[in-house]
Amino acid sequence: MSSVAPDNTEATEAWSGPLFEIFLEYRDLTTGGLGAHGEVAMQASPPRPGERVLDIGCGFGDTTQRLAELVGPDGSALGIDVSAPFIDTARKETEEAGADNVSYLLADVQTLELPQEFDYAYSRMGIMFFANPVAALRNIRAALVPGGRFAAVVWRRKLDNEWVHRAEQIVDEYLDHPDETDEPTCGPGPFSMANADTVSEQMKIAGFEEIALRRCDLPMKVGADLDQAVEFGMALGPAGEILRLWGDRVDEIRPEIAAKIRAAIADFEQPDGVYAPASTWIITARVPD
Repeated sequence: MSSVAPDNTEATEAWSGPLFEIFLEYRDLTTGGLGAHGEVAMQASPPRPGERVLDIGCGFGDTTQRLAELVGPDGSALGIDVSAPFIDTARKETEEAGADNVSYLLADVQTLELPQEFDYAYSRMGIMFFANPVAALRNIRAALVPGGRFAAVVWRRKLDNEWVHRAEQIVDEYLDHPDETDEPTCGPGPFSMANADTVSEQMKIAGFEEIALRRCDLPMKVGADLDQAVEFGMALGPAGEILRLWGDRVDEIRPEIAAKIRAAIADFEQPDGVYAPASTWIITARVPD
C-alpha cells in the first residue's frame, strides 16, 4: 500500500482492528442505515455511464459495487481504504459477485498520489477521519480530470443524531477520555465535518468549486430491538469509543450505563425495530474546467 501519514497511523490501526470487528458485527445496521444517505448523495450528483470513479473509504465495497453498476461495463470503479481487513473483504465479495469492472487499493488517501484520470469521486462516511483533511481532499481533486465531480456523505452535528448524542451524554456522566490506553483511537472522529462552514472552506482550499452542502434527514435503524440498539450505541460513536478505550476496567458500571441508555432511547422503538433520526450533509463539488 502507499505510505500511511504518521498522524493517521493510530486511526489506521483502529480501522484495521477493533473498529473493523465492530462494523462486521453490526454490518446490517451500519451498511443498511448509511445506505439510504449514500443513495441520496449518488442521486444528487450521479456518476455517468462509462465514467471512471473513485470510492474513498470504501469499507466493505458495497458502495464501490453500486458505483460500478451505475457506470456500467464501459466504466470502472476503484475502491480505496486504509484498512486491510475491509479491502480483503471487499475484494472477496466483489469476486464472488462477479463484478469485473471493480478494483481495490489499500492506501491512505492523505498520502496517495493517483493519476489524473478519474471523472467522479464518491465517499460515504469515509473522509471524516483524516488528521489532515485538506491534504486528502487535495489528492482526491488531483486525481479528477478537469470538470470532474465529487459527492460525499458526512455526519452533521451530534445534536441532530440523538441516538448517538444521548448515549454519549450518559457515558460522559461516568467517564472521561482515559489518560492511558492500549487501544487505538479513530482519529478526529465521525463528527469532524459537522460544521458546514469548515467543510466548505476545506473543500475550497483543496481546489474544488461549486461546493454545496445539503442537509439530509432520514431515519436510521439502530437495532432490531432495544437490546441490540443499546449494544450498538455502546459499541460505536463517541460513547462506544470511550467505552472501548476503557475496556474491561469499566465492566462494573457497564450494566448501569446500558440501563440508562436503554431508557434514553426507548422512545425510538417501533414494532419492527428501533429507528432513530439521522442527519447528514450531502456534499457536492466539482473540479474547475
